[in-house]
Amino acid sequence: MSNQTLPIEDVSAGECCSPLVREPLTVDRSVDLARMFKALGDPVRLRLLSLVASHDGGEACVCDISPHFDLSQPTISHHLKVLRECGLLDCERRGTWVYYWVVPTALEELSTVLGTTTSVTS
Repeated sequence: MSNQTLPIEDVSAGECCSPLVREPLTVDRSVDLARMFKALGDPVRLRLLSLVASHDGGEACVCDISPHFDLSQPTISHHLKVLRECGLLDCERRGTWVYYWVVPTALEELSTVLGTTTSVTS
């Protein structure tokens, strides 16, 4: 073992701003994030995500969601499928109903990429 001491790094210094500002996104990461942001660019899907996230217990049955929209069941199912495919929602069939919940890591990923702890100036 060496007797040399390592300099103490300020871990928070590297986290002064979002990854978007700190360094360019990789191609793969930008594709994944774009899919999620594109899904949330639709007002119906954004509202669906909000309804599921704010529902008691953190999950909602499609039967709880449908009455909030003036849309057909197939249209709601399509929007829920888009949110599932991009990783924002997950689901499970229980009997004849499907229950949905938000994937916390997906929301954290979106939040992290946009969030800053210091102001960004031009």
